[in-house]
Amino acid sequence: MSLFEFKLPDIGEGIAEGEIVSWKVAVGDTVQEEQDFVEVMTDKATVTITVPHDGTIKELLVKEGDVVPVH
Repeated sequence: MSLFEFKLPDIGEGIAEGEIVSWKVAVGDTVQEEQDFVEVMTDKATVTITVPHDGTIKELLVKEGDVVPVH
């Protein structure tokens, strides 16, 4: 089984970081591509990012309220 590390994608022109508003998944969840994954707030919008690959959530490295850089 391979691991996939999710990195915050560039969700808008000039966006350098985003705040994790809420996780839509939990550790141990089995997820499918395009399922709601995480809600992120930037200085321009709040968006829900979907799961990029089918799999199982092994770990969430940041908490709700944390600000993370793009990529």
